[in-house]
Amino acid sequence: MCGISGILNYNPDHSVNERLLLSMRDIMQHRGPDDDGLYLNRHVGMTHRRLSIIDLSSGHQPMTNEDGSVWIVYNGEIYNYLDLREQLVAKGHEFKTKCDTEVILHAYEEFGTDCLNFLRGMFAFAIWDENDRQLFAARDRLGIKPFYCCSLKDSFIFSSEIESILLDPRVERTVSETSLYFYLNLRYVPGPRTMFANIWKLQPGHYILIRGDEPQIKQYWDVGEATSQLPAITYDDTELEEQFLQILLDCVGMRLMSEVPLGVFLSGGIDSSMVVALMSKLTNQRIKTFSVGYRDDYGTNEFEYARLIARQYDTEHHELPISSHNFYDFLPKLVWHLDEPISDPATIPLYYLPEYSQQHVTVVLSGEGADEILAGYYIYKKMLLLEKVHQLPRFLKQVFIHSIAGRLFRNGKINKYLKLLRLPLQERYKGVSRAFMPDQIENQLRSKTLCPELIDEFYRNYYSKVEDFHPLNQMLYIDTKTWLPDDLLMKADKMTMAASQELRVPFLDHKLVEFAFSMKPDKKIRGSHTKILLKKLARTMLPETVVKRTKKGFPVPISKWFEGDLNQFARETMLDGHSACRRFFEIAFVETLFDEHRSGLRDHSETIWNLLVFEFWYESFIRQQHATRE
Repeated sequence: MCGISGILNYNPDHSVNERLLLSMRDIMQHRGPDDDGLYLNRHVGMTHRRLSIIDLSSGHQPMTNEDGSVWIVYNGEIYNYLDLREQLVAKGHEFKTKCDTEVILHAYEEFGTDCLNFLRGMFAFAIWDENDRQLFAARDRLGIKPFYCCSLKDSFIFSSEIESILLDPRVERTVSETSLYFYLNLRYVPGPRTMFANIWKLQPGHYILIRGDEPQIKQYWDVGEATSQLPAITYDDTELEEQFLQILLDCVGMRLMSEVPLGVFLSGGIDSSMVVALMSKLTNQRIKTFSVGYRDDYGTNEFEYARLIARQYDTEHHELPISSHNFYDFLPKLVWHLDEPISDPATIPLYYLPEYSQQHVTVVLSGEGADEILAGYYIYKKMLLLEKVHQLPRFLKQVFIHSIAGRLFRNGKINKYLKLLRLPLQERYKGVSRAFMPDQIENQLRSKTLCPELIDEFYRNYYSKVEDFHPLNQMLYIDTKTWLPDDLLMKADKMTMAASQELRVPFLDHKLVEFAFSMKPDKKIRGSHTKILLKKLARTMLPETVVKRTKKGFPVPISKWFEGDLNQFARETMLDGHSACRRFFEIAFVETLFDEHRSGLRDHSETIWNLLVFEFWYESFIRQQHATRE
């Protein structure tokens, strides 16, 4: 696992600034404390920071081929690299190392851009081909590893992290109001946008090819297209379960290759517990597991469930209890490492857990992605029920609304769901994560140039690619394209790499993702039951109390925290005379949020957290830097 960066000046007579390149590399030391490297050839420069996992004695980057004409910088792991290496040796390629970096290099020599079709794993890399005078860069299929870009008039800049790109004085630090609008809606900025107006993300499953001064971006994989070309899965239940188990074992087994200590983030939920259970079938070594919870429980701790799994599989178990007391110190660091604001509260335990577990292991596995490919979120079943009702004749729909809906959708959400009933799925479902409601943003954002149609148009583009899919797979597709890479995986990468730790996510092996999308919807959701196939398998490996427990995800007691001292801390920060909130929002609205939350009138904790994260992001990346330059 590593950090990469580089600059390509389109004019071959304009040399890249070596000092700038070294600064871009070294600001990412946390991503690779074990080694560093630089390739500089007039108008092309690439750098690398290395966290050594495989082939510790070699594997230095940037790496070149036999004659020095092709160079690569790479971040990730290719899990099938040994098999691919054998194929390339049979074709006459010679290897100097045992690492996967050199396999990508030779695969590019052999197959060109089609080499991506042979890679199974997580990756972001850039290759400079001196013979063809071209830069080829790519990002893995699901977006597990980040790849940021900035296109200037005369240059192309890339990096694993935004702060590296911002070191180039030509790059302006300007907030994109469109991105801010998306962030307020979704709690994250969906790609290819970032919160910066002129920095963007290479999308998952895409590559970029630059010859001369004409960057071309192409998609090489899409789960919708990939599964539409596969034959439908027609196994009987027994065969399906056997095939599913075998794929899971394969995906977990591949991710056990490591020359450094390895462990698991164990929440006590089904997904991470299954990773432990499957690992126990594949290794004789005692598994190291790590859980995070809270000193003041607030009903959010999951320690007891993680302990059940740890006892059953005799793991070397570690627990980390945290509290809000050091909130003031860690929040600026957390936001800086995120690069772009993500206001999912799960970033808090994800910040602390790698910092703690890195003292014991360098590589960790987790259960990320299982909900998005196997339909684990409750919102899916609610949307499917609404879809059935939406298709009813008008008079039957009214019967449902008056006699049933009130019992199904409690806690003051009835009006929300009655409104959703009138909308088709494409307008009703816009991902699992929402922060502000659109009417709040329209009324409280100072800029009045933005409108809800921005969000509608964004999602309409994705729905148009899967309009013939079952409604469940449409929703899973939407989340796989948006929430998964730009919230879930982004924060997981940034928080683990902040602690110089590599995270592996076996549920997001693209072979497993394609298999899951090809399954019939009733193997994922049936009635009120979610994640059916995984839970059926889990019952043979896990305690029933773990399988049947209510889903919590990564719960964080921010509501309670913001009722206490943190309310005043956040209030003073966001109402400061020079705050970003004063610049972008109607300040009376912000004051109301704090007053209503502290009084217990309404729970505004997630909205406050959304604005607070943006406030610290703005302070770190915009205000401080402008002050420094002045």
